[in-house]
Amino acid sequence: MADNLSDTLKKLKITAVDKTEDSLEGCLDCLLQALAQNNTETSEKIQASGILQLFASLLTPQSSCKAKVANIIAEVAKNEFMRIPCVDAGLISPLVQLLNSKDQEVLLQTGRALGNICYDSHSLQAQLINMGVIPTLVKLLGIHCQNAALTEMCLVAFGNLAELESSKEQFASTNIAEELVKLFKKQIEHDKREMIFEVLAPLAENDAIKLQLVEAGLVECLLEIVQQKVDSDKEDDITELKTGSDLMVLLLLGDESMQKLFEGGKGSVFQRVLSWIPSNNHQLQLAGALAIANFARNDANCIHMVDNGIVEKLMDLLDRHVEDGNVTVQHAALSALRNLAIPVINKAKMLSAGVTEAVLKFLKSEMPPVQFKLLGTLRMLIDAQEAAEQLGKNVKLVERLVEWCEAKDHAGVMGESNRLLSALIRHSKSKDVIKTIVQSGGIKHLVTMATSEHVIMQNEALVALALIAALELGTAEKDLESAKLVQILHRLLADERSAPEIKYNSMVLICALMGSECLHKEVQDLAFLDVVSKLRSHENKSVAQQASLTEQRLTVES
Repeated sequence: MADNLSDTLKKLKITAVDKTEDSLEGCLDCLLQALAQNNTETSEKIQASGILQLFASLLTPQSSCKAKVANIIAEVAKNEFMRIPCVDAGLISPLVQLLNSKDQEVLLQTGRALGNICYDSHSLQAQLINMGVIPTLVKLLGIHCQNAALTEMCLVAFGNLAELESSKEQFASTNIAEELVKLFKKQIEHDKREMIFEVLAPLAENDAIKLQLVEAGLVECLLEIVQQKVDSDKEDDITELKTGSDLMVLLLLGDESMQKLFEGGKGSVFQRVLSWIPSNNHQLQLAGALAIANFARNDANCIHMVDNGIVEKLMDLLDRHVEDGNVTVQHAALSALRNLAIPVINKAKMLSAGVTEAVLKFLKSEMPPVQFKLLGTLRMLIDAQEAAEQLGKNVKLVERLVEWCEAKDHAGVMGESNRLLSALIRHSKSKDVIKTIVQSGGIKHLVTMATSEHVIMQNEALVALALIAALELGTAEKDLESAKLVQILHRLLADERSAPEIKYNSMVLICALMGSECLHKEVQDLAFLDVVSKLRSHENKSVAQQASLTEQRLTVES
């Protein structure tokens, strides 16, 4: 075979130059046979022979053997070591030109060749995108949708190209959404549907394409799949139910597509999603709760949903997952409740519906994603003084918060715990809440929070600490001293990068600390007067005024 192959390659070199059609066809057939028998070895010989460089001239629209040449390129490019030589031989450009052919065999082999050459190479795929293959392939999909092999080739190409961010804009300017939905409706086989799903998922990350998919009727197809597969225990059906409902949730992440499906809370899609929440299927419960969390991304939607009983449905769902529940469902239901609690008008309604009690059942959870959403939901709800006081006196909650303030492996949980501790003080303004937090060891965490890299968290901590100093300084002074609060305030005031509100609240806090003998002594020892007097000329008026007041106070008390 080796001798035959060498002869074929020599002959091919000659015939490729003088274009003797019959001999050329024969040589190409021999090559394809050799590749079928031993692809790797044959590919190595082809590379060594230098024949690749001649292929570009055989890929012209006029060439009668272009399909066979494209087929050979597709076969050799299955080998990773052949891909760069194909690029170096200048084969990409003539192959891209052939995508305008009307011959289905040429299109199929050309698509395979390009796909294999560019497989796993983002830079080559980006090159194809720049050469405009996306609109061409979308057009081909529409024209040749009856040809299963060509359809599959287009889908594989879309799946690879859609992963690249640069492709999304080009896809959005075609009618890809319409073509894929049309194709999807016709598919009965699971494998073919899966292929389409693999293209839809990356495309649906783009907001413009989300809306196009919604307008093309994808949602109705997905709802039908859910209805058909929900009671099946076949593995393929379970996969399809998950993929379909996940994609549905993804479509709701776009503001326009979400509003289109919400339709003022009257939309049939919104109503259908609501019916998933009481379902017995975990995947549907999860998708339903995530969909509600996505619908709850603007105040009007949130207010409408709370007024129409969605909170009770979500609390029932949470109740079903308290003991050894499904973590993803817990997380999704808490996310939905947190988003619903953002509009001020909803907070009191949700509190009286018993949301805090429902959420507190998950305090014992050891799962950081659940802890994070639980904390966020409570923080959203406690704007009201009464609610903050009630929760702030809950020793179990406060002790758990203090524990989570040390969750160094989970920055989100740690940050939310600190913010909730601070919020309990700021909204309750209650001595009892402060005492509970002092007794549970929470003071040191609030002092650390004042050094956070996030100004909003620093500020929340300083306001909470100022309230502690104003209402319960005697109870907290030992903890404030051991947490080195005074040194931290000195650092914040001396640091030119500190935001104006941080400087302002640090000085308010310094004044409040003067009522404690040990803290007062620390203030004197650290020469605060120098730092404060410099701030009298600060460009921010509030900071400058507070600096004058603080300077007077420090002078009088010194």
